[in-house]
Amino acid sequence: MSTQVGADHSAAENPFGIPPRIQLMNEAGEVSQHEIFSSYLEDVDGEVLKKLFRQMMVTRRVDDEATSLQRQGEMALWASCRGQEAAQVGSGFAYAPNDYIFPSYREHALAHTRGVDFGELLQVFRGSATLGWDAKKHNFHAYTLVLAAQVPHAVGYAMGLNFDADIEEQTGVPQTGQGQVTDPSKDGARPAVAVYFGDGSSTEGEVHESMVFAASYNAPVLFFVQNNQWAISVPFSTQSRVPVSTRAAGYGFEGLRVDGNDVLAVIAATRYALEKIRAGEGPVLIEAETYRLNAHTTADDPSRYQAPEMLEAAQAKDPVVRLEKYLRQQGLADDDFFESVKAEAEQTARQTRASLLASEPRDLDELMGAVYAEPHLQVETDRAFFREYMDGFED
Repeated sequence: MSTQVGADHSAAENPFGIPPRIQLMNEAGEVSQHEIFSSYLEDVDGEVLKKLFRQMMVTRRVDDEATSLQRQGEMALWASCRGQEAAQVGSGFAYAPNDYIFPSYREHALAHTRGVDFGELLQVFRGSATLGWDAKKHNFHAYTLVLAAQVPHAVGYAMGLNFDADIEEQTGVPQTGQGQVTDPSKDGARPAVAVYFGDGSSTEGEVHESMVFAASYNAPVLFFVQNNQWAISVPFSTQSRVPVSTRAAGYGFEGLRVDGNDVLAVIAATRYALEKIRAGEGPVLIEAETYRLNAHTTADDPSRYQAPEMLEAAQAKDPVVRLEKYLRQQGLADDDFFESVKAEAEQTARQTRASLLASEPRDLDELMGAVYAEPHLQVETDRAFFREYMDGFED
């Protein structure tokens, strides 16, 4: 499948080859048909959309609880995903169980779709664990706090899947490592890899290098960019003159630009991309245009650089509100449903709080001893600094 969805734009009208923005559900909750992407939604009925809404709302409530926990001194930091729930839940719905996901550090809704417990996830931000969940069980990798560091990891993993496929084809022996090619006990589909990063990370060198390797080795990887319009305090307009999706053409693969607040468009675009990837035509880049409705992290104050009217305009496009409008307008959900979702969200938030508070933060001095097998000068220097810092506090 090699359809270029942006091919109807002439070079004169669109000199930079900017892909058209895919939207199926607008801000009013009204759905329109698309000649290519609507066909990827044939099984997305009212029950599916209610499930996705539930995941979005539960994540948002836990997100708010996590912010409160950080403010109360129970976590060192929190990176909110408010406003990005549709991009994460929609794409999460499209993956097969044996696809492997590399997140950055605010993919909380995506983690929820992969079955990761919120209590385990929050432990990373409390310092109780370096990886709170079983990555192999969920096919969901550890959070990466260093910008873009997970992108070359994902491409390397995807290249490994190709190598496994080559070995299986040549020998007839199924490969049973993490890079399983076919596993009937799961779903039998050829697995793909997806890696998530933001518009800020897209300007890091690791992303460029990863896309070069992905194209050169035809790696089965989906680059999923959540463009929330801010790299901390730097607006996207300062980072790039054109959408991130435009860059894919320079590496020789397709880039899609989708309304990241439209859960239907995200599902369809992700399925379209995965179809190409599984057919050996990958990689693919998806840019989900959304907006960060909260601060970059709890250490940030967006009021210093974000005009109030910008936030107000973004809130009018809230993905959760949009899907609720659709469910109500189509008669797919009533007040009883929304009350049940609210009750579940509150219960999950309470359980998450209790789970977090029951976890003990790891001793940083102990963690430093697990970095290298042998003593290391830099680690010992950092350890001495930390001990001196802690000794400066009164008992």
